Amino acid sequence: MCGIVGYVGREQAAPILLEGLSRLEYRGYDSAGVCVFDGGKLQVAKTKGRLKSLYDLIDGGKAIPGTVGIGHTRWATHGAPSDENSHPHMADSGKIAVVHNGIIENYLELKDYLQKQGKKFHSETDTEVVANLIEHFYDGGCTFRQAVQRAVARVEGSYALGVLCRDCPDTVIGVKKDSPLIFGYGQGCNYIASDVPAILKYTRDVVYLNDGDLLEMTADRVDFYNVHGEPLEKDTEHITWELSAAEKGGYAHFMLKEIHEQPKAVRDTIHPRIRDGRVVLDDIQLPAAYLAQLKRIYIVACGSAYYVGVHGKYIIENLCRVPVEPVLASEFRYADPVLDGTTLVVIISQSGETADTLAALREAKRRGARVLAVVNVVGSSIAKAADDVLYTWAGPEIAVATTKAFSTQLAVMYLLALYIAQELHTLPEDRRRELLEALVRLPEQLEEILSPESIARIQYFASQYFNNRDVFFIGRNIDSATCLEGSLKLKEIAYIHSEAYPAGELKHGPISLIENGTLVVAVATNPALFDKTMSNVKEVSARGADVLGITIQGFEDAIHKTMDSAIFVPRTEVLFQPSMSVLPLQTFAYYVALMRGCDVDKPRNLAKSVTVE
Repeated sequence: MCGIVGYVGREQAAPILLEGLSRLEYRGYDSAGVCVFDGGKLQVAKTKGRLKSLYDLIDGGKAIPGTVGIGHTRWATHGAPSDENSHPHMADSGKIAVVHNGIIENYLELKDYLQKQGKKFHSETDTEVVANLIEHFYDGGCTFRQAVQRAVARVEGSYALGVLCRDCPDTVIGVKKDSPLIFGYGQGCNYIASDVPAILKYTRDVVYLNDGDLLEMTADRVDFYNVHGEPLEKDTEHITWELSAAEKGGYAHFMLKEIHEQPKAVRDTIHPRIRDGRVVLDDIQLPAAYLAQLKRIYIVACGSAYYVGVHGKYIIENLCRVPVEPVLASEFRYADPVLDGTTLVVIISQSGETADTLAALREAKRRGARVLAVVNVVGSSIAKAADDVLYTWAGPEIAVATTKAFSTQLAVMYLLALYIAQELHTLPEDRRRELLEALVRLPEQLEEILSPESIARIQYFASQYFNNRDVFFIGRNIDSATCLEGSLKLKEIAYIHSEAYPAGELKHGPISLIENGTLVVAVATNPALFDKTMSNVKEVSARGADVLGITIQGFEDAIHKTMDSAIFVPRTEVLFQPSMSVLPLQTFAYYVALMRGCDVDKPRNLAKSVTVE
């Protein structure tokens, strides 16, 4: 997730911008840059790589005079990491400079329009479109602020923007929608930033901007406006957190923060890839002729990413009628797999550096298979080695136990399945449209699960069951895949013995382990299989188990005939239901771990990225 810092005051801006950016390094980035007013012009310095490279380039900021500027650390979404694609971006005539966090979904349409107006582009990014669009309106007679307002009115997607205008050397404008941006009050200076850590050294009095808010700041004042350009009064909040806590955005742990970031992460992953009623997989070319000759798809990964692959089997086979086999990466490379040009291997990794997964990728390519990577880190080893890459656009995930990376990987499985079905025409057109519409609604439905009322209910169940020694997760069909991830979360961060089984397998052994007080979590979100899962619930209840259900809204009466405790999630398409179910399971594991006194963000013996075999 990109980091933004802006400063206007009486001190030299560049060192302050560098300091603020250093406080945002935890967000992850591939390049950094600043833009400062210097001698009547906008002076830009930016570079691919770590912040130290920028620091050295401008001698800690000393090389660029000027007391007004913006800075940026980039988490690439458009264009490979490079000096050209780094922020800030200048408009064609050099009047406007922009830093941006977010994704502009209609940037290709806007770019085409601006090129027809004579604008030239020098990067692969969506952000350069914003700079040129603002300049276009500014040249058309708008004031600086009016030009920004007219530009963002044309933009579709998410953004937090810091903007400079060459003709307004004492002003910085900030505006946001679906990406974080705050304002900080200083003494004879003012600030904007993506997050509190960037400016906590300088101020603790901040304003949180809402979607559509725009601010115009100088060293001595700030004015706030709503989406219609009308003046706003904004409340000031005093930050009392220490810096280490502020880096978590006010959440107690990175894991909790990342749980709450999932609606946005899923939205950023899905929405830009649905255009004009069709799935568009970035620049990836998987033509119908290639897909038609596929004999098998392997999904290869480790840990939670492997469980995404298990979900993928159900989803792709159902929608595309192509055989799918999920395989653990550590087993795949030694299994002598049957691979050739009729095999697609989908590699999934959050970090893009997982050693076993990378080795499996290389083995697949050596044997002649085409490799599609699903990763979160731009420019990672897996991303570079694969034939094609789909980025999850989840932003940096700091907590060891994955939450939003899992959910965005799952979203990519939906997109991939719908793309293949679209190209192979395996679905009736009305059914395909229904699925796309359901997919677009997922982020909004995820927000429902994170409402205070829903979180309080999950916390209550965690308080009832955190002392259990053994937990079993049961479900049928795709629910059984969700159980695998729910069980793993409890193992990872709460250190509870936990197992996941297809519900129909209980009588083939696992039921012998059920005794009084054993917790069984039953995931039952498929209406067609609900009664069968409830039969299994009755079996474990008869042997003394406590049962916690995860089911869909509308099934309250049905599930309470069998159990007393249940969490209800929004109803969507059956194949997309895991996105709804996994969120309360993650949250339940978090609160169980918290009540057991565990270090949630740094569970014992685990690392975020496993780079050794």
